[in-house]
Amino acid sequence: MSERKIVECVPNFSEGRDRSVIDAISRAISGVAGVSLLDVDPGADTNRTVYTFVGSPDEVVEAAFRAAKTAHELIDMSKHSGAHPRMGALDVCPFVPVAGVTMADCVEISKRFGERLASELKLPVYLYEYAASRPERRSLADIRSGEYEALADKLRKPEWAPDFGPAEFRPRWGATVTGAREFLVAYNVNLNCRDKKLANEVALTIREGGRAAKDANGNTVKDAAGNTVKVPGLLKDVRAIGWYIDAYKCAQISINLVNYNTTPLHVVFETAKAEAEKLGLLVTGSEIVGLLPLEPLLLAGRHFLKKMGKSEGASERELVETAVRSMGLDSVAPFDPDKKIVEYAGRRPAPLVAMKVADFVDEVASESPAPGGGSVAALAGSLGAALAAMVANLTVGKKGYEAAFAEMSELAVKGQAVKAALVRAVDEDTAAFNDLMEAMKLPKASAEEKAARETAMQAGYKKAALVPLETARVCVEAIRLCELAAAKGNANSASDAGVGALMARAGAEGAALNVLINLGSITDAAFVADLKARALTLVAEAEAAKEKVLVLVRKAVGA
Repeated sequence: MSERKIVECVPNFSEGRDRSVIDAISRAISGVAGVSLLDVDPGADTNRTVYTFVGSPDEVVEAAFRAAKTAHELIDMSKHSGAHPRMGALDVCPFVPVAGVTMADCVEISKRFGERLASELKLPVYLYEYAASRPERRSLADIRSGEYEALADKLRKPEWAPDFGPAEFRPRWGATVTGAREFLVAYNVNLNCRDKKLANEVALTIREGGRAAKDANGNTVKDAAGNTVKVPGLLKDVRAIGWYIDAYKCAQISINLVNYNTTPLHVVFETAKAEAEKLGLLVTGSEIVGLLPLEPLLLAGRHFLKKMGKSEGASERELVETAVRSMGLDSVAPFDPDKKIVEYAGRRPAPLVAMKVADFVDEVASESPAPGGGSVAALAGSLGAALAAMVANLTVGKKGYEAAFAEMSELAVKGQAVKAALVRAVDEDTAAFNDLMEAMKLPKASAEEKAARETAMQAGYKKAALVPLETARVCVEAIRLCELAAAKGNANSASDAGVGALMARAGAEGAALNVLINLGSITDAAFVADLKARALTLVAEAEAAKEKVLVLVRKAVGA
């Protein structure tokens, strides 16, 4: 039930003209189960194709390697020419954290990929950005200086020995650079004018690099060494210029947001808006070029709700809608969340939660063993968390509860996160059961097949027990949120907090029963003893927490 681990990989291959090669690499990537190929962007002039795909860490490494292996067979760098700087057939292959992974994780992922490229294909590989082995190798431009044509001489120099693979020139391949970097958000802010100079004036003010300092006569200021003195801009990790887009009939501040964790997207928008207004300009909207992660939109949604005096604990869908409306992300082109948000574009099907309520209930009531009690327990818990969030949201902005606004807004945010985790568990529980059923179907004609089948079944039983154990744990979190909602939330909604606790209590014990029934088939005695103890402890915690909620609720309703 933990957040799905999603890594973005953006390999750049030195072939942008031969469609057969471009398509072969695409097939290699999309042929890996679990990987979503989001974009293929070939350029004839650059003779380069940029691929964008997402998946779990293991999946993206496998897809990147298969793509590289295909390129190794089809691309000959000795015949390559193009406008873009390059030093190899797979020129650069960055890994980017999107969800459930850290930058440190992506550094390790890039190293795994680099080691595999070197060991299996005998190719020279360099590490850059966050994975760089030394400071002078952090910059891609520095590693790639001299490009393919200078690579043979470069590889002879000890200071340019590759991080992985032989220090030998491979004429058909060249060398590859891989590493980990932040997600770069390409973002344009629209102005109510066509004046490129005015747009660039705002860009110079907000971008980290700032502008050249000028003296009273308008001359560029130099330091003692003759270097231009710079006036820093307002926003860290922001690069920007001004330009005019004829298709939109407006000037734009064109922005590369290098790290949205340092400077959030909504801060870029608000700062650009404020600086534009100082010049008598109005911001009429903005646009995302390409894709972006979900998180900056959720942060933006919460920011704008808070400005309205509302609770920040809205649903994910409402937060995205609020961000889109507030920043005018659909002002010059449609903004389709399913196509523009990385997690949505690459998400796996969730057939149960996508059903209508009546259809889900009918499916539960059918002769099929799944969805069963585990999925129903998760759904019950999610409704409990939803009710906790509802009570909190009905408290923020309510007269007489001013002292609790901040705490209730925070509770609502937590409630939405717990609700989302339990909603994911509805399908995860059924998926775990289906995996077990597939293991049971494995052949068992020989001793080897029997052993392999038993190993797969034992792994399946363990997963089928671990998923509901996590459901039970998160259901206890939901009950505790209901307790806080009942204690400090809107008294008129106290009964809703009580119902939420009861639902989550049912979810906790229901999930625990699903843990226990699977333990009987597991041969690992230590695993069985550990999970049994943890499941029973969670049931006891759920019961105690539920009783605390009911005491508060009964007092509030006069029972």
